[in-house]
Amino acid sequence: MTLGHTITIEPSGGHVRVVHDGRVLAESDRALVLRETGCPPRYYLPPQDVRLDLLTPSDSHTYCPFKGTASYWSLPDAADLVWAYPDPKPDVAEIKDHLCFYDAEVT
Repeated sequence: MTLGHTITIEPSGGHVRVVHDGRVLAESDRALVLRETGCPPRYYLPPQDVRLDLLTPSDSHTYCPFKGTASYWSLPDAADLVWAYPDPKPDVAEIKDHLCFYDAEVT
C-alpha cells in the first residue's frame, strides 16, 4: 500500500443479503468486508452464495493499483453490476474470486 492508503479485509461477522430491484442476488454468512481509504465498505461474497445463474459475464475490465484487474458481470437491466478479482494482488488475496455488488442494497 502507498503511504496514507490502506485496505483491510475481515469477515463481515453477520448475514449479508444483496437485493437489486426486489430480487435477491446473494445471501451469505461468509462474506468479507473490504475497507479501503476513500471508498465505502464493500462486501465480497463467495461465488457459492451468489445467484450466478442470473448474471452474464461482461467484456468490461478495470484495473486498481491496489487490488489488480477486475472482471464484471451484468443483469439484463444493470450493466457491470458485479465484479470480482480472479487474480488479486498478494495484499488482498482473500478476495480472490469473491463477488462484489455495485448499486445494490446490502442488508
